[in-house]
Amino acid sequence: MTSPVLLSIDQGTTSSRAVVYDAGTFAALGTAQQEIEQHYPRDGWVEHEPEDIWYSVARTAREALARSGREPRSVAAIGITNQRETVVAWDRATGRALHRAIVWQDRRTTDFCRERSNDQPGIAARTGLVLDPYFSGTKVRWLLESQPLLRVRADRGEVLFGTVDSFLAWRLTGGAAHVTDATNASRTLLFNIHSLQWDEELLRYFGVPRVALPEVKPSAAPFGVTRGLDFLPDGVPICGIAGDQQAALFGQHCFAAGESKCTYGTGAFYLLHTGEVPVASEHKLLTTVAAMTGTKAQYALEGAVFVAGAAVQWLRDGLHLFKSAAEVEQLAKESNPAEPVLFVPGFVGLGAPHWVPEARGAIFGLTRATSAADLGRAALEGVAFQVADLIDAAERPTPPGPPSLKGRGESRLAALDEPEPSSQAAQSDALSPFPLGRGAGGVGCLRVDGGMARNDWFLQFQADALGRAVSRAAQSESTALGAAYLAAVGVGLADQSKLAHLAGTATRFEPKLPASEREAKLAAWRKAVRAVIGFYADRA
Repeated sequence: MTSPVLLSIDQGTTSSRAVVYDAGTFAALGTAQQEIEQHYPRDGWVEHEPEDIWYSVARTAREALARSGREPRSVAAIGITNQRETVVAWDRATGRALHRAIVWQDRRTTDFCRERSNDQPGIAARTGLVLDPYFSGTKVRWLLESQPLLRVRADRGEVLFGTVDSFLAWRLTGGAAHVTDATNASRTLLFNIHSLQWDEELLRYFGVPRVALPEVKPSAAPFGVTRGLDFLPDGVPICGIAGDQQAALFGQHCFAAGESKCTYGTGAFYLLHTGEVPVASEHKLLTTVAAMTGTKAQYALEGAVFVAGAAVQWLRDGLHLFKSAAEVEQLAKESNPAEPVLFVPGFVGLGAPHWVPEARGAIFGLTRATSAADLGRAALEGVAFQVADLIDAAERPTPPGPPSLKGRGESRLAALDEPEPSSQAAQSDALSPFPLGRGAGGVGCLRVDGGMARNDWFLQFQADALGRAVSRAAQSESTALGAAYLAAVGVGLADQSKLAHLAGTATRFEPKLPASEREAKLAAWRKAVRAVIGFYADRA
């Protein structure tokens, strides 16, 4: 009898990927990947065609199964992980998308967020987030405000909104399940991370009808079963869903407070697990929900770099400096260290710890001698410097007094200024920062994964920029693995104690740069970032 397998669907910003894992060993048996087109109708606007997303998922799932040598009927469960804040609107009756998906990188709601900046404290008290175009709630509001008929239909329950996981679950189940998990819900600005429910006050604030939103479940749970597909039989359960960064945290075996990882994909995302405590950052990191295998809440601190691999993609597709993204590693090795090029890749604004949505990219230090190799090196260094800034913010001591999600200052959302009573005790216990990377990776060691983590030159520079070791996971694509882990837990084939023993041998990069040189490089980088912020903030 053929042993069961797990199908992991990893729907990302630039591509969709499917991986078939052995349900016992979690060895990858078959993989398929397909790029999806991004659309830029205006400056700062980023969109996907939802049908492109769906077709790429169906195709890669079919191809991964074929390459695995296993029959579709051997799939024991499906796990889904997805680009998080991207929003899809579709017709409840037909499943037809009603607008292009608005991607997490999209900046069209910048003016709304700026005009409502006084409401930030009250919103953070419930969501742990900043009021920024990054998050889904502002995008849903824009859709409803820009299309009056859509609002009428949504109020009548004829239109559904969801992040990409919800859209895929709806299609996979033949329209039977409108669902999401708590990690994705926590990125919408509509979800109370203390009560783990859609927040009625926030729904009124953004003008989003509750009837249009999905049911929220833990990350490992029964989300529905397949129906009416030509690449899978009916009845295959979907048992795991998590946003891509929380899935990667889980796939990196960061199950406990103090463990952290950074995933390098289109953007770069640093998450520090804080256990059952929703720790508030005084340095503009986000408080978010970590993957939940039960009903007990789990939390993390997160910092986001909006452009990481996308900077390399721009050099490839925009400037045509090379044909394959993998070539940037050799370019970096060939660059001239004497060329003082600094690249701040703020194409769609700056995320944590700055949160300047108006910012755009800038390159400093160009000379007549600057080469393609120097630009490649500067792009990689710019990503590493941004991650160093995130981790510095995460570890910076919290000012005296308990870190709290409680709102401060004037706010039009007075009702939101008080955190949920159940969270107060937990917050007051969280007085000291969590050390980076405590656990299997070793004290002070950052676990990393994602496409850019295959680049040895980049990881060595990341270790140099941090002044500490970087540990690359045995399976560099921890996002898909995390979704498979959650599916296995959800269907009863594994638990966290079993998963903890599955981590393979990691590759470790130790810092080599002298401390004085590291500090000089970071000082120059931060001066460049201040210049970008000053230029664009003054124009806002």
